[in-house]
Amino acid sequence: MKMIVDVFDTENLLFMVLVATVIALAFAGYFYKFVWSKDKGTEEMQKVSNAIETGAMAYLKRQYKTIGIVVVILAIIIALCSFAGEPFSDYLNYKVAIAFVIGAAFSVLSGFIGMKVSVNSNIRTSAAAKRSLGEAFQTSFRGGALSGIAVSALSLFGLFLVVLVYNALIGDNVSVEAPFGTLTPTLHAVVGYAFGASFAALFAQLGGGIYTKAADVGSDLVGKVEAGIPEDDPRNPAVVADLVGDNVGDCAGRGADIFESTAAEIIGAMVIGTAVVSAGAYMGMDNKWVFLPLVLMAFGLIASLVGILVVRMKENDDVVKSLNKGYYVTIALNVVFLAITTYMLLGSDYWLNFFIAGIVGIALGLSIVYLTQYYTGDHKPVKGIAAASETGAATNVIEGISVGLESTVLPVVCIVIAIVTTYLLGYAAAPEFLGVKVEPMVFGFYGTAVGTIAMLASSAFILAEDTFGPITDNAGGIAEMSGQPEEVRDRTDKLDAAGNTTKALTKGYAMASAALAAFLLFAAFFEIVAEVKGVYLSDVFNVNLGDPLVFVGGLVGAALVFFFASLAIRAVSKAAGEMVEEVRRQFREDKGILAGTSDPDYAKCVDIATRGALKTMVVPALLPILVPVVFGLIWRYVVGPMVPDFEAYTAVGALIMVGTIVGILMANFLNNGGGAWDNAKKYIEEGNHGGKGSPAHAAAVVGDTIGDPFKDTAGPSIHVLVKLLSTICLVTAVLFV
Repeated sequence: MKMIVDVFDTENLLFMVLVATVIALAFAGYFYKFVWSKDKGTEEMQKVSNAIETGAMAYLKRQYKTIGIVVVILAIIIALCSFAGEPFSDYLNYKVAIAFVIGAAFSVLSGFIGMKVSVNSNIRTSAAAKRSLGEAFQTSFRGGALSGIAVSALSLFGLFLVVLVYNALIGDNVSVEAPFGTLTPTLHAVVGYAFGASFAALFAQLGGGIYTKAADVGSDLVGKVEAGIPEDDPRNPAVVADLVGDNVGDCAGRGADIFESTAAEIIGAMVIGTAVVSAGAYMGMDNKWVFLPLVLMAFGLIASLVGILVVRMKENDDVVKSLNKGYYVTIALNVVFLAITTYMLLGSDYWLNFFIAGIVGIALGLSIVYLTQYYTGDHKPVKGIAAASETGAATNVIEGISVGLESTVLPVVCIVIAIVTTYLLGYAAAPEFLGVKVEPMVFGFYGTAVGTIAMLASSAFILAEDTFGPITDNAGGIAEMSGQPEEVRDRTDKLDAAGNTTKALTKGYAMASAALAAFLLFAAFFEIVAEVKGVYLSDVFNVNLGDPLVFVGGLVGAALVFFFASLAIRAVSKAAGEMVEEVRRQFREDKGILAGTSDPDYAKCVDIATRGALKTMVVPALLPILVPVVFGLIWRYVVGPMVPDFEAYTAVGALIMVGTIVGILMANFLNNGGGAWDNAKKYIEEGNHGGKGSPAHAAAVVGDTIGDPFKDTAGPSIHVLVKLLSTICLVTAVLFV
């Protein structure tokens, strides 16, 4: 049986996936040796670090058990559809079920890698801060880089391996309609991989977000506001749970998030690639168009490695500027690689339009980075929230909400420009036959796909910056809890402030990629609908919101986002309430804790956060699976038959589209508003508006506490939600036709 995926064919450049993976593993080995060679500091520092690692591992073990049970149940359901007969068994079968399990397992592994690297880098960063800021920066960033490289390499190679194996099993499917063979049947199975990755990532991100913010809110409200003790003070019973949360939320959760982003969007782009090949097969368009996303990500991984390597910082340098240098190098190399790849794979007649589409995607990523820095960094919006804190918590909250709402506007303007430009570039590139463009809509979607993948190509560097954040946060906590000199905490605080900005950037980046990929994933859904119906994509891609039966689909999608955000924030509130009561109880019953003569019961608070997260994450995580499937089945088999010629898949399409639109806006509001509140508090703590202990600081702590579940629980989880909506519908599209 002949395969289409030939790694030994130098013309398709697929060998670059293997080359990039090998180089990435070599870099990961080098950074591992560098970070692990650093000392782990004093015995007191190691005691704190060990408690953090123990708590994080205990939580992940219980969380992964829960994920595993749900994954197995869903995989069995998908596999049983093999007995439903055609066309259902062509799209829902044991091959899809196996890919689903593999995607979920790799997503979980990505989160585990991120967490494991973080808990071993934080102690070494804290110890390095005793010597110099430069050494602490290098240790923390290379720890983050190790995580970013490992997760990105796993995402790329894991997906490539699944495509390779499934293509070997399924074959090339050469036919009159597909003279070069088609990967369409292979990708029918591989979409299960994207679904599994997104599903596990939502559990990891949501559960980790609930854990970290329940601990953080409880720690801040009683420790800072009521007891008046510093952040990360060892007398606070919730402080270890707070530090554990940084790892299970910001590292394990975000690692799984970035993994599923790249997996889902590469697969979506490949599905659109098959539609391009189908439309232009008799004009010489072959499967190189399908392979382009994989090759672009391979080159992007190499570019990120170089960018990571050039990051350096001297003692008095600005941390964010030092990181930006590496990001600029990564972008510059991605532009060069984009030109080479599009020219070699798409040919001289088509490459230029798609190269420019890729540039637009990269520019969107850069724009979102700058806008996020503006709204969450040391600029006018954050300073405005800090100034509003002087008149109390209420004005702080009002100003913070207004900043969050405003912060959605400019990113949407950038996203609109990017989607329209990339679509028109692809549309214009469509070949002509007898003076008529052939399937221009498909080529337009492919332009958007190239823009999305080009933006995602720097994901390894972005994830390195993201993991850098919780590493530095934990390093500061370890320094505080182990009683290190003030100069050590000053160094870790400087890194932590930059880490807050980089974490916010990653959320903006993830949301922008989800927005740009929105039409790509919509188109992939409708492409599968077109395959089932045996027609062209342009024949089915028609969602008429003027039809009441379709309009209500959009309404359900919008409401789903709000309900999901509500459940996520309420879960934090409930668990944080338990945490507050427990910390108050310990302070009340043991006066020696605040006096420093007895140790608090850290384990009790860790257990509260763990139970709270695991108990409340299941229902919201299942919503994006159950709602579109149940809605689609009701509309297909109950409502649809009452109306002649009504197509249920259009209502499901409306649900995905409107849910995505609302999700993009909601996530931007939550992420940027929460980040601005956090940094307004830090701005006051630097000595502005009265500094620590002032009324303005107390008001800012309240705002920061409200922003915590916004930016670290609901907001990041919505990134995954909007992609899971599309991937679940990709897998189950046949049910609605």
